[in-house]
Amino acid sequence: MNTNRHPTRHDLPRAQVFAERAFASIERFLHIEAVSGIVLLVAAAIALIWANSPLAESYNNVWHAPFSVGLGNFEFSRSLHFWINDALMTFFFLVVGMEIRREIHEGSLSDIRKAMLPMIAALGGVVVPALIFLGFNSLPTQQNGWAIPTATDIAFAVGVLALLGRSIPGNIRIFLLTLAIIDDIIAVLIIALFYSGGLNYAGFLISGLGIMLVLGFQRIGIGSAFMYVVPGAIIWVGLLVTGAHPTLAGVVLGLMTPVVSVRMTERPLDMLSRIVNDLTGRDLQMKDEHKLDRSLRKIQLAHRELLPPVVRVQKALHPWVAYGVMPLFALANAGVSIGNSGFSVDNELRVLIGVAIALVIGKPLGILGMSWVSVKIRWCQLPPNVNWKGLALVGLLAGIGFTMSIFIAMLAFENEGLLNAAKLGVLLGSFTAAVLGLAWGKFYINRQYSLKSD
Repeated sequence: MNTNRHPTRHDLPRAQVFAERAFASIERFLHIEAVSGIVLLVAAAIALIWANSPLAESYNNVWHAPFSVGLGNFEFSRSLHFWINDALMTFFFLVVGMEIRREIHEGSLSDIRKAMLPMIAALGGVVVPALIFLGFNSLPTQQNGWAIPTATDIAFAVGVLALLGRSIPGNIRIFLLTLAIIDDIIAVLIIALFYSGGLNYAGFLISGLGIMLVLGFQRIGIGSAFMYVVPGAIIWVGLLVTGAHPTLAGVVLGLMTPVVSVRMTERPLDMLSRIVNDLTGRDLQMKDEHKLDRSLRKIQLAHRELLPPVVRVQKALHPWVAYGVMPLFALANAGVSIGNSGFSVDNELRVLIGVAIALVIGKPLGILGMSWVSVKIRWCQLPPNVNWKGLALVGLLAGIGFTMSIFIAMLAFENEGLLNAAKLGVLLGSFTAAVLGLAWGKFYINRQYSLKSD
């Protein structure tokens, strides 16, 4: 019997084989876009049930419980709600920033001719819902919520589209993704320009220090993402001091994330091949542990740099953001007490209706309308395999505001009644848009099949 024979998969313990298969299945499951949308919906449903159950008081108590961070005599105490909305959501915006960075570098935003139609459509999807909301709300306290129905939830919208399967042309998905990313860019600008209070400019000096550290680290070739945690925290603190929303630090870091790997003396694949050949070409004994350790470090470096940081970090953060940060945000913010909300009050009812109608009708109307005009005057043309029915599907799914819309609502309204009305409008509008999008998507698929069969 050859004792040096390397064990095959059949030689491994059954428990180990089962665990490997289970972990591989879980990993594939976590990257299914439709699943993250369902998890988000479940979290919102739990929040609504919790906030309207006999345990409703505990809902508010949990999220407003103080949570402190201290070192020595220094202590920073904020509510759990603050740490979720102002700290954890920074990672959500970091992923958004990296998505924008990738699209600008090599995606649909890298070619202005291809990006022109989604840009114009996104502009219509911002302006028309804002005007519809303002049409329902005339008082200054209400009008501050004009930006709530202008946003699109990328994860939720793309997840709902994924439920329709592979029968939907790929260009429709690309168009929706591009439009949603442009929407995010506009939403970030809106938050920075319209929902930041009186700015304390001293905070920009702190953020500037963090940005200089990031640039310095990149200049000397530091590729480890963990090394950028401290500069990122400095940027976050600086924006908090300025009065701007600190989650914008995530966007700043995302846009600064390199789209190419750290420069090395040889390509990562070449380095991996050379080291592996070197290790397998000689019999390393324990006395060679120093050389072995040095070789393993080089392998880790080459393995890390196979993917550029903007891809590597985004893929690493995606499961945590999709299944941790966003559901937690929904759980902490979607709980609206319907029974005691007093939506019969005219002002609150107008906010609720304005948000819901702006999402369900304003989004598709603005997207389709501006697209139709730009195509008719020959500024743009429809992408291949995308017709007006397909663009209508994009418009309906873009009405799913959810995460970003709730986020803006919390910046827009301090009055609890108006805030609850806006949140409920977002939930009703987003749910309706999702249902209409699925129904229209099924009709679109059946129509395409019938045309092919004819």
